[in-house]
Amino acid sequence: MTVVENPLLRGCYPDPSLCRAEDGYYLVASTFEYFPALPIFRSRDLAHWEQIGHAVDRPGQMDFDGIPSSGGIYAPTIRFHEGTFYLVCTLVNPRQGAPGGNFLITATDPAGPWSDPVWLDVEGFDPSLFFDDDGRVWLHGNRLVADPEWEQQSEIWLRELDLVTGRVSDEETILWTGALIGGIWSEAPHLFRKDGRYYLLTAEGGTAQEHSVMIAAADAVQGPYRGNPANPVLTHRHLGKGADVIGVGHADLVEAPDGSWWAVALGMRPYGGYHYNLGRETFLVPVTWEDGWPVFAPGQGRLPAAVEVPTTATHVPGGAHTPAVSAPSAQESAGGVAGQEAGVVGPDDLRWTALRAPIESFAEPLPATGTGEVAGWRLRVQPADLTQPTTPSFLGIRQQHMSFDAVATLELSGLAAGERAGVVLRQSEDHHITLSVHRTPEGDVLRAVRRLDGDETVISEHRLPERIQEQQEQQGHLVRLGISAREQDYALSIDGEHIAAVDGRVLDTVSTGGFLGLWVGVFATSDGAPTNSTITLERFEYRPA
Repeated sequence: MTVVENPLLRGCYPDPSLCRAEDGYYLVASTFEYFPALPIFRSRDLAHWEQIGHAVDRPGQMDFDGIPSSGGIYAPTIRFHEGTFYLVCTLVNPRQGAPGGNFLITATDPAGPWSDPVWLDVEGFDPSLFFDDDGRVWLHGNRLVADPEWEQQSEIWLRELDLVTGRVSDEETILWTGALIGGIWSEAPHLFRKDGRYYLLTAEGGTAQEHSVMIAAADAVQGPYRGNPANPVLTHRHLGKGADVIGVGHADLVEAPDGSWWAVALGMRPYGGYHYNLGRETFLVPVTWEDGWPVFAPGQGRLPAAVEVPTTATHVPGGAHTPAVSAPSAQESAGGVAGQEAGVVGPDDLRWTALRAPIESFAEPLPATGTGEVAGWRLRVQPADLTQPTTPSFLGIRQQHMSFDAVATLELSGLAAGERAGVVLRQSEDHHITLSVHRTPEGDVLRAVRRLDGDETVISEHRLPERIQEQQEQQGHLVRLGISAREQDYALSIDGEHIAAVDGRVLDTVSTGGFLGLWVGVFATSDGAPTNSTITLERFEYRPA
């Protein structure tokens, strides 16, 4: 047996979906406005995971420009059928004239490339696919009820899909409008078949504290469906906001080759009060069956802190590039995500993301050194800044630990007067913290800024410390800017010298709204002025503390 600690994927990896293929398991999660989008993970045994790529990763595949924070890619479903991987999802809030809504992409290799999207002519979001034994393919999803019995009542619809043409049948069946009277947002539907019965798995209650997992069953795929008397079959809402994990829901099921069943679900880990800066994370849940119904986390009824997975594997072969990191612990030797040595985050690390467009649109890896090591990036300074729903010069990774130290070594000789570059703790366009070097005709200025609800406050501003100026004369325009966290106490620093403190509670989704955890990264901008400047990110380190 291998003991796997939860969460399975730390940081903002919400809305997990998984499937099993001949060579193992594959998992995907939502990414909203970040690019590349839809990270694909692989495991041979449910215990050891590696990221192998992204499903949306190239120019022209999808248009994200203008999509606001917490818009974009919502709630994917991944399925495998007869040698092909299928992924259905929703692109929310596209700019006017750009394609959006529900789409289907496919791949024979889940590491990519994935196809261009086939846009599906159906309303709503959270689509899913079900391949029935008779060869029919069923698309199902969620939307608000046109004439609801109560506010925010939604319904699960079902239509047949032609995979060859991408045409969705006009004939529609409403499968479900919620397990509970007054239950809101019955969403995230997934259909399964077991022992001749059909099962409809859904989430209900919204994505915050009241989130839950519901299930219904029927003798035919089109219903009628009867709810499990035990609903909700998984939730933490009765534990209160002080529980170690809250908001549990949005589950997906998979059967292992040995006949055991497993689920992934999202949840949030609050700390410093009812705040969850890491966002919605992915958890692994054991499942058994009793009297024709699944039992999630049998004997516990809640997400387990650790899961015993029946495997003798010691590690997933290959796959050194993976985003989800666990703190150094027993998990790194007995399960979890592969290739997760804390420290330097090189350009080939799949944790890196940009906003709304490929990283290559503004950055390139540094040439390898004599030892073959490639540690950093060269970034073009761009007029766009972090407050605009476009693609600024921003590179970031998810915050994946409550306490961490991140340090960016930046070479800024290429900055022109009026330009700035530095580090950022990002929630959205309207909510972020920056520590940056501003190039002025009189010399460089170090400035820490807090942006909340679109209003900016300078929390520290002064010339670079004399010690740093002397170092720059000897070593070039190198600065080491840092962001650290000890739970909700964040600190900004230069070369290890404290500059400003920030209360992290102002940045989580309880305070700001939306659906995202925090990202930590670097940026560069000319604040609207034309520019040909570049900067160099020579090294970026991220270490759990």
